[in-house]
Amino acid sequence: MDQSATDSADVRVSGVGMTPFESDSQRPLIDLAATAAEEALADAAVDPADVDALHFGNALAEALDESAGLTNALAAALGLDGASADRIENTSATGASAFHRGVDRVESGAARGAKNDGTDVALVVGAEKMSAGDTRRVTEAISRLVHRREYAQGITLPSFGGLAAGAYLDRHDAPREALATVAAKNHGNAVDNPVAQFRKPIDVEDALDSPVVAAPLRLYDCCPMSDGAAAVVLTRASDGGADGDEHQAAPRVAGTASATGTHAVAERPDPLSIDSVRTAGERVFDRAGIGPDDVDVACIHDAFTVLELIELEELGFYEPGTAWEATLDGDTALDGELPVNPGGGLKARGHPLGATGLSQIVELVWQLRGDLPESRRVDGAETAFAINVAGFGNNSVCTVLRA
Repeated sequence: MDQSATDSADVRVSGVGMTPFESDSQRPLIDLAATAAEEALADAAVDPADVDALHFGNALAEALDESAGLTNALAAALGLDGASADRIENTSATGASAFHRGVDRVESGAARGAKNDGTDVALVVGAEKMSAGDTRRVTEAISRLVHRREYAQGITLPSFGGLAAGAYLDRHDAPREALATVAAKNHGNAVDNPVAQFRKPIDVEDALDSPVVAAPLRLYDCCPMSDGAAAVVLTRASDGGADGDEHQAAPRVAGTASATGTHAVAERPDPLSIDSVRTAGERVFDRAGIGPDDVDVACIHDAFTVLELIELEELGFYEPGTAWEATLDGDTALDGELPVNPGGGLKARGHPLGATGLSQIVELVWQLRGDLPESRRVDGAETAFAINVAGFGNNSVCTVLRA
């Protein structure tokens, strides 16, 4: 185990909170963010006055709602006087990037500089209100996440998803049912998740018969546009400060890591190779001192069903070209060898860009603490993994949590 794994062992996820993800919330963005934050603070039994640092993740407020100054507005709403505060944007990996920033801040002791009371406390919040813009504006904003030359050619993220899906099925002689099984699995996992956007089960045939979006991808292969917020409280006792019973049930951050990859998809030597995913995964496993076989439950960035398969292989959970077989065999189901996306994933829980990465962390904390109903709990989970991806693999952020 390397030194960074030892250092990060003191950072705990002491509280979590999350609003329901919805297609069209009637609440303002800051209200959503504040609700998730207040839940996380209450869960951690932390008073707002004790928060040293606020990190707020949001990707699209300016593009969709012409909003600015979000972090200051949220700090004021929560009464975080005297705390340091900043905003993080990393497209669809914004939430995990904000979490990464918070972990680094607490781990280094820099968060404590705001209050210097012997305990570091960072509040990390992610929120997005995608319904703030009409369909045209949202589509335009998301389309601009690709390389500008590809954008100029009319290429969109669903286009890349369709091209990757076709290449994956052809190269590995996989049936179209493999992608549909990912969709059906994740929708099934969301049924008993009260914060999930879609709680209606679908079967493989439903997915196969849904409208074509970017062949061979169909509607049920694609994540929705969502409104919602998620938040976590990160703590570390230092200088002999409290680090006792209140932290026993709080999962620790065993490692975080991020990596960039080739921005223009057309310039990648292999359309099914996502360097940022592989590199970030290798780094986080090294920092956590574990390997893929040690993971008990995983949240994978399934913006499109094919990405769940590709990422599982890039991360080393399965050999290239075999994740589809594992999926059909039930290995990634809730009761399988590696439960994947037990909360429904982006596919069914929803994908409000700024909140998604943190919603993965919230789900994994719930799993590690075991405070979920049996119908959607991974029993005995001790090691959890999450990956949040920006664009179509331009940047990836990985996290490992331990009970």
